[in-house]
Amino acid sequence: MKFISTLTIFTALLLGVFNVQANDRPNIILIMADDMGYEALSSNGSESCKSPNLDKLAAKGVRFTNGFSNPICTPSRVKLMTGQYNVRNYVKFGWLDREQTTFAHQLKAAGYATAIAGKWQLGRDKDSPQHFGFEQSCLWQHTRSGRSKDGGKTIDRRFVNPQLEFNGVEKDFTNGEYAPQICTDFICDFIDENKKKPFLVYYPMILTHCPFDPTPDSTDWDPKRLGSTTYKGDRNDPQRHFRDMVAYADKAVGQIVAQLEKSGVRDNTLIIFTGDNGTDTPIVTPWNGTKVVGGKGTMSDTGTRVPLIASWPAGIQKPGRVVDDLVEFTDVFPTLCEVTGAKLPKNHPGDGASIVPVLRNQADARRKDWIYIWYRKQVMVRNKQYSFVANQDGSKAALTRYDSPFNGTKLKDSALTKTERALREQFEATIARLAKARLSTASEEGRIQGLKNKTNR
Repeated sequence: MKFISTLTIFTALLLGVFNVQANDRPNIILIMADDMGYEALSSNGSESCKSPNLDKLAAKGVRFTNGFSNPICTPSRVKLMTGQYNVRNYVKFGWLDREQTTFAHQLKAAGYATAIAGKWQLGRDKDSPQHFGFEQSCLWQHTRSGRSKDGGKTIDRRFVNPQLEFNGVEKDFTNGEYAPQICTDFICDFIDENKKKPFLVYYPMILTHCPFDPTPDSTDWDPKRLGSTTYKGDRNDPQRHFRDMVAYADKAVGQIVAQLEKSGVRDNTLIIFTGDNGTDTPIVTPWNGTKVVGGKGTMSDTGTRVPLIASWPAGIQKPGRVVDDLVEFTDVFPTLCEVTGAKLPKNHPGDGASIVPVLRNQADARRKDWIYIWYRKQVMVRNKQYSFVANQDGSKAALTRYDSPFNGTKLKDSALTKTERALREQFEATIARLAKARLSTASEEGRIQGLKNKTNR
């Protein structure tokens, strides 16, 4: 009896230790704005858009100046969620190969509660979010297009009076609701419901993608509208509406931070904020004394340079830093696994490099000399200063030197220095090596569809 009693006490103490360790694991809030380039945040130099909540996170966290995405949405989402270069597993626009492993799978297996809200666009199967590791979901463009017909016109239903899906169940709103607010409220409820255990929230925002229409905080907000009848927006002031949309996205971030504080879990929650690609082409942003024209869809700085902020009061050393370390979307997967104790998938190609050393103010321990982007018919390799873009067969290649963000000069081959010629050769070799990995981690179905898909969009 004495032995059993001692064993019981020891077991209880041991379990207590493990529970403390589990509770010490940080919560994760990963937020990705839609079509928001680097220049759109005031902390990054915007002179027209205001983002006070994100600026506060940057001031007490880490702000990255060299964060890069793919030029357009689905490729960025696939890359972010799987931690792999698109050349390996990207199949087609609007679809994620169902045999892929996501960071949600890994964190869920490690004991995390998981949720996703916002824009899906990765497959219309009713169980898609849950299949990819998210226990709860509130999404636009999941089982349907998110658009309806009215009077012979197609209405975009992503903002005012939206069409959404909750865990695959379709719901139409018609009483003046605003989809970004519904998604933010959903996330806040999830946070409070799961505050006593570690959780993962992935918030691929619906904002700030077109149509450029009013938000509930705009002077011309109309709660009776079903949505926009044109892709870019029905109103005639896209610049102002984009500013309003950035402000509302920032407001949502502020609401989430306030909920974390109310639920008592702010200090040990890692918030990562970024954008899925550059700002859309109609938008022109006054930035640091110049004007930046949105370059979404292009292999350029304006198409791929995105905001990146990390905030974690309990985990970031020397907060308030602004760093120029290279970061791309493959780096998010290993980062989340490292901070949560989750395992990387078996045979994961290891394309990314965790940013945890940067958060700990030990950036010298991290090695990331270049990034790689595969998109449509083009591929890009770049470091902090030089970008090399070519067709996937290596033709029409050009080296561009960046003296600062958005300030690039395309170099003639005849004018390259010895160092630049050597760099170009290194980049060409990287492209040739990774070209052999096309669809190497895709499923059989994915390979068949990927080879049929000629546009690679």
